[in-house]
Amino acid sequence: MSAIAQPVRAECPQAVRIIVSYPPGSADDVIARLLAQKLSEAGGRFYVENLPGAGGMIGTAAAARALPDGCTMVIVNQNFVVQSAVGEKLSYQVPDSFVPVTLLVAAPETISVNPAVPATSIRELVELVKANPGKYNYASPGHGSSPHLASERLFRQTLGLDVVHVPFQGGPPAVTSTVAGHTQILHLTLPIVAPLVRDGRLRLLAVAGKTRAAEFPDVPTLEEAGIPDHEVEFWNGIMLPGGTPDDMIDTRHRQIEHVMALPAIRDRLATLGYTPVNVTRNAFAVQLQSELGKWKAIVRDGHVKPE
Repeated sequence: MSAIAQPVRAECPQAVRIIVSYPPGSADDVIARLLAQKLSEAGGRFYVENLPGAGGMIGTAAAARALPDGCTMVIVNQNFVVQSAVGEKLSYQVPDSFVPVTLLVAAPETISVNPAVPATSIRELVELVKANPGKYNYASPGHGSSPHLASERLFRQTLGLDVVHVPFQGGPPAVTSTVAGHTQILHLTLPIVAPLVRDGRLRLLAVAGKTRAAEFPDVPTLEEAGIPDHEVEFWNGIMLPGGTPDDMIDTRHRQIEHVMALPAIRDRLATLGYTPVNVTRNAFAVQLQSELGKWKAIVRDGHVKPE
C-alpha cells in the first residue's frame, strides 16, 4: 500500500500550532508565517505562536512537552543542534525528543558591516581589525548561536583577529545595533541582511556559501576571497514531538510538501533569498546527525563553553 493510501489519524480539533522559538520578524518567524498561511489556504487550520527566549530553547522545550498528536509543530534552525553541541543545559534531548518531518529552506550566511566601517572587502576588514586590535566588534543572535560559533572560528581561529563579540537576543536586535553603528560587523543569514544592503544601511563584504548570491553577483564568497572551508548555511526544518505516530508524521510531511511545491510560495521564498528544500524524514534525520558532529568539532576546537 502506498504512503498516501495509509490510514491517517483524525485532524486536530483545534488549529495546528507552529511554534517559533524566536521573536516576530526573525527568519524562523517569516518562514513559519508563510508556511502557516499556505497550509491554511490549502484547507487546513494552522497558526504561529512565538515563544522566544534563551536562544530558542524556551519554545523548543515547549514543543518537546506538547502532546505527540501532530497538533503542535516546531520550526527549527541550525541552533537546534548547535546548542546541544555547545553543551547547554537542555530540558530535552537533541534530536531524540523530536521526530523530523522535513527541511523547508536554506540560505547562506554573510559577512556585512556598518557603512561607516572603512572596508569594502573582507580582506580590507581583516587588515583594518589587525591594525586596531580590540577596537572592532561583531553582533550575533546570541552566545552559542551558529553565527557566534562561525564568527569565532572565522575571526579568531582562522584569521587571528582581536575582535569583540556582542551577543543579542535574536537576529533582529543584532541587525538593529549594527545598522545604528553600535556594533560594526554582522555575521547573519542573507535574507535578513539583503533588504538593508539594498537600502545602503549595511555593506555586504562576503557570502559564506558555495556560490555567490544571485542578487549580489559582485560580492565574492569567502573561498573566492581566499578564506576556504568556512561555508555556513542557515536552514529551517519542521519537527514534531517525539512519539508522534508515523501516520501523522506522514500526513504533515505530505501537507508541507504540497504547499512548498506551489509556484507562489517558491517565488516568494526566492524573493526573500531562500532556496526551498524538501527531503524525506530519514534524510533530514541524517543531516541533523551530520550537523551535530560538525558543530561539536567547532565547539571543541574553539573551546566554547555554555554561557
